[in-house]
Amino acid sequence: MKQKRWQELMEWPLTAAAGTFLIAYAWEVLGRLTGTGAFVADVVINLTWALFVVDYATNLVLAERRGHWFITHLFDFVVVALPVLRPLRLLRLVTLVAILQRRAGNAFRGRVILFAASSTALLLFVASLAMLDAERDASGALITTFPKSLWWAFVTITTVGYGDLYPVTGTGRFIAAGIMLGGIALIGVVTATLASYIVERVAQQDETADARTQEQMRDLADEIRQLRAELRGHDGPVGSE
Repeated sequence: MKQKRWQELMEWPLTAAAGTFLIAYAWEVLGRLTGTGAFVADVVINLTWALFVVDYATNLVLAERRGHWFITHLFDFVVVALPVLRPLRLLRLVTLVAILQRRAGNAFRGRVILFAASSTALLLFVASLAMLDAERDASGALITTFPKSLWWAFVTITTVGYGDLYPVTGTGRFIAAGIMLGGIALIGVVTATLASYIVERVAQQDETADARTQEQMRDLADEIRQLRAELRGHDGPVGSE
């Protein structure tokens, strides 16, 4: 089997696994589970992790240049290998954003709004869960509830950063750095898309104006030819007299 074919086959299963992981992870973090609930959540999380490991290993085996693929996909390896980065497996849900964009049609405003809203909501929710999981039991922690974590994520992703809430653990600071970069990237993507749209519209207007000008010039040329023909018609009888 070719690597590309494998990736096509696994696109939806991995997206579904990421969605299942999100539900189990949110249930575990928000519910502060114990006993059977905690066991079930851990089983689901571990199963989804195993699926990501299988996908990574299969891609590595099927890659034509394994060394090159490994080097260019170090981030995937780190996400699979380090338990502290398990929320990053939810990046697979970005696939849903792309699918929703395709179904939104060609309406530019709808696609931009859908992309910005869905990406922001996903980033906010995942970052809030990860930060709460890392911080709430730490000594001197300020982010101890989900509303506080959500507020922190919101002011961070918008690059406002009031400073009223901040992480005190190493894991929390790592997550904070990630959401800062994610917020900047999201704003950059939306800004670049809008700029591209504006440039494209201006170019289209210029092309339309040029086409109208050329059409007017052709009309004027036709009128000039007609006038010349009429003048020749009048000059003919006068010359014959």
